[in-house]
Amino acid sequence: MSYQEMTKEELQEERNKVAAKYEELKAMGLKLDMSRGKPNTEQLDISMGMIDTLTDYNLVGEQGVDCRNYGVLDGIIEAKRLLSAMIECPVENIIIYGNSSLNVMYDTVARSMTHGVMGSTPWCKLDKVKFLCPVPGYDRHFAITEFFGIEMINIPMNEDGPNMDLVEKYVSEDASVKGIWCVPKYSNPSGITYSDEVVRRFANLKPAAEDFRIYWDNAYCIHHLYEDDQDHILEILEECEKAGNPDMVFKFCSTSKVTFPGSGIAAISASKANLDFIKKQLSIQTIGHDKVNQLRHARFFGDFNGMIEHMKKHAEIIRPKFEAVLNTLDKELGNMGIATWTKPKGGYFISLNTMDGCAKKTVQLASEAGVVMTPAGATYPYGKDPHDSNIRIAPTYPSPEELTQACEIFVTCVKLASLDKLLKNM
Repeated sequence: MSYQEMTKEELQEERNKVAAKYEELKAMGLKLDMSRGKPNTEQLDISMGMIDTLTDYNLVGEQGVDCRNYGVLDGIIEAKRLLSAMIECPVENIIIYGNSSLNVMYDTVARSMTHGVMGSTPWCKLDKVKFLCPVPGYDRHFAITEFFGIEMINIPMNEDGPNMDLVEKYVSEDASVKGIWCVPKYSNPSGITYSDEVVRRFANLKPAAEDFRIYWDNAYCIHHLYEDDQDHILEILEECEKAGNPDMVFKFCSTSKVTFPGSGIAAISASKANLDFIKKQLSIQTIGHDKVNQLRHARFFGDFNGMIEHMKKHAEIIRPKFEAVLNTLDKELGNMGIATWTKPKGGYFISLNTMDGCAKKTVQLASEAGVVMTPAGATYPYGKDPHDSNIRIAPTYPSPEELTQACEIFVTCVKLASLDKLLKNM
């Protein structure tokens, strides 16, 4: 029976049972971490062969580059070829960086603040700078714009991507809107993939600001859970070119959850004009990124087909974890009328919505019982979820045994917070 259908007496009786269960779980003294979407040890182990790819000490690339030395600002051709296939762009439209795409995104915003975008006024000299933020979204995106004092505007997510009516209105009417954060495929945290219509509407935006850019963070572009049921997305650079807006997008990717998160390679893809402007700044910032690591990745995979086969191994490890969480949610909360959640085909997260006003309480109860979750509100700018309802679930890092325990505690906390809310409102 749904909690919504229960009488006050029935709710109180149910609360007593759930509270007793919660105290029993709390007494176990567990310490479990579901706070971040980190690969587990088993996932890291499948990339260990990369350590041995350069043991022959042949560190000269196919174009004669000695990867031990200075130079090659935008990355060796082997790495550019590999990541251009991953991110679906021409080899000439990509720059290879160090291990973190987050670092690349930070640099891109910082460069815009201090030196503008392709000759535009530096943002630091403007009275107001705004960014659109699809919500729920990626907390580290929001942290970057908040750090620079950029005003963030919530854009609700639909089942096929951001509310494009709102996006088009803000972008076309307000010249202080300089960008929008996007995780277009298997979005963080909802797992939503943008539809063809949404991608085309992005490409056909008519910005009031000449320096408006789409920050297209394709972090999960090859992170499928199922080999025979995968989402696909239109290539944004190509669509922008067709729409006459070739300079409107920065596209980011990395191998952070493909190989080693702390030792991967990252990239930005954009138009030639954008990349030429970026290289001017980059030539001051560095003489070149870690080419030995770039070569190591290229030789480990061989080509993009090698990367695809590698990702199947990741899927075999994490798919059962996603299914275990989803099965528990279906079994324990499916008929209660107190929560809804996404069922992604890829990526690293499950997004769950409690009843309004219950997310913080749920996360607090879970923490007190030994399960660390992503803070409630983290998926919204400034950490402020207007409904206090969204919780990001990260299934990948715990062991299967730990995940089972964590899920039991979590659903118990959702029930207890919901029962308290319903009883309070009676």
